Amino acid sequence: MPAWKSVAALLAAVLLGLLFVVAGAWKITDPYGAGARMMQARVPAELSIPAAVLLGIAETFAGAMLFIPRFRRWGAWLTGGLLLVFMAYIGLNYAALQGEECSCFPWIKRAVGPGFFIGDGLMMLLALVAGAWARRSGGLRAAALILGAVCVFATVSYGVNYARQTGVKAPDSITVDGEPQSLQYGRIFLYFFDPECSHCYQAAQKMAKYEWDNVKIIAVPTAQPRFAQGFLKDTGLKAAVSHDTAVLRNTFSFTAGPYGVALENGRQKRTFLNFDGSEPMSALRELGFIR
Repeated sequence: MPAWKSVAALLAAVLLGLLFVVAGAWKITDPYGAGARMMQARVPAELSIPAAVLLGIAETFAGAMLFIPRFRRWGAWLTGGLLLVFMAYIGLNYAALQGEECSCFPWIKRAVGPGFFIGDGLMMLLALVAGAWARRSGGLRAAALILGAVCVFATVSYGVNYARQTGVKAPDSITVDGEPQSLQYGRIFLYFFDPECSHCYQAAQKMAKYEWDNVKIIAVPTAQPRFAQGFLKDTGLKAAVSHDTAVLRNTFSFTAGPYGVALENGRQKRTFLNFDGSEPMSALRELGFIR
């Protein structure tokens, strides 16, 4: 094989391998955050975390194979196959996901649109170059050992992340806009308010201007529930509405609104009583709920 082909295959394999190992390791080490991204991509909530972990294992294993010359062709076909699955899934859900942030890679913001397919197409080209100009792969036993090591790493990482989950546990689910809504996955901000309370109104107007980062806001009226939708429309706060006030108050005790609860993966991270001055902006930014 000409030297330039060998060099091109090596560069393509290293670049694509780095992308996949970083993407996979991120999902493995932060399964809850990756699970929230999965839900944004319309993966059912109860499957989001298992899907994130399994995808993280697949990406890490495929990327690692690209770094090892004897496994490079297998790694190229695996990464190419994963890219085909990604593009097919986004294509099937394009109408619902268009314009939404949907990136499998940390620190890279990618919205679903023509650019998404161009980016994945370029990675597919790297996979083709790496695979076509690599020598025939062999050694199933050694490859299985690598996969086993990645699986052990993923299991240990998930256990550590699960053990770190602290704070008051939210109810498993509530009714939001007439549909069951799980509170166990991703970031959720519960906003308790009285539609006739001026302080609640001002707080909602303030929060409507925040740049929320992958957070679902659920507004919970504590009185006059029939005015809830009008309240949200007037304040500009984009939120879903739940009338399961009694259920939530049994878990999160408070006297009166405005009152907020930041949830992450079903656990209370912080409560909010102060909506004056720079609050709750400072606290929400510290939690990573707003940019």
